[in-house]
Amino acid sequence: MRALGTRLPQGLFLGTSSWTFPGWNGLVYDREATSVRLSREGLAAYGQHPVLRTVGVDRTFYGPVSAATFAGYAAQVPPGFRFLVKAHEACTLARWPLHPRYRNVRGQPNSRFLEASYARDAVVAPFVEGLGEKAGPLVFQFPPQDPRELGGPEVFAERLHAFLSSLPRGPLYAVEVRNEALLTDAFAQALADVDACPVLAVWRDMPPVERQAVLTRASRSRALVVRWMLPPGLEYEEARRRYFPFNRLVEEDPSTREAIARVCVVALRAGRPAFVTLNNKAEGSAPLSALRLASCVVSRVEVP
Repeated sequence: MRALGTRLPQGLFLGTSSWTFPGWNGLVYDREATSVRLSREGLAAYGQHPVLRTVGVDRTFYGPVSAATFAGYAAQVPPGFRFLVKAHEACTLARWPLHPRYRNVRGQPNSRFLEASYARDAVVAPFVEGLGEKAGPLVFQFPPQDPRELGGPEVFAERLHAFLSSLPRGPLYAVEVRNEALLTDAFAQALADVDACPVLAVWRDMPPVERQAVLTRASRSRALVVRWMLPPGLEYEEARRRYFPFNRLVEEDPSTREAIARVCVVALRAGRPAFVTLNNKAEGSAPLSALRLASCVVSRVEVP
């Protein structure tokens, strides 16, 4: 693993979605620990892994965190480490879902949808202040939702452009959609105009990653951002049941791995950083998926 880590290109940031999985004992951690203990102490150990140079912070999707919390994360990892952070879902849901956790706002329109002032104060400011140079992509993830709630693909692209244009310059903003219908020329142009990056989302209802790269003009963005989450056609809970406790590769997907490696190499050869986070539900174990992907990228980069 250490030998592989030394061969990784400088601009390649591979990592996992969160770090709090007890099943990673022997893969990332050297002893058994509960998810609660790992949430407090696991990041420092994770940051010593020779291949894992980034990690996804998912808790921020469910509610903003303070600059002090981000600073606490940053203090636990080495200088070259970067965090991929998900923005609060209040920024990206046109209507609150019907899930019980939304309580009295279930099914109601969301007044903070694409509200730049809220995103600036509650999301961007603590992200920048707390993480400093260890800030990687700030991802605005738009969950699957009826495109009509967004005004249709063209109106959505216009509103997204206005929203991103109103945010402070500097951070690496990335946008992930989970409706294929939103991958339009207008969407790609909106991101390009404000120097934001598309997220190539490997998720059950989305096109193959290289097709997304073409549709979103990903090769022209300032960085490559990929999130490998689910195999095609598999629901989240079914993947969780099938792959738990996430300590082995259950169903490998070499074609997706190769596709991600190809887009990474294109970015790296163009001098652009590549951020890739992997979920346990992709193949069964995110750290092992990261090692396979790292080997795949290295083998391609080292070919003259």
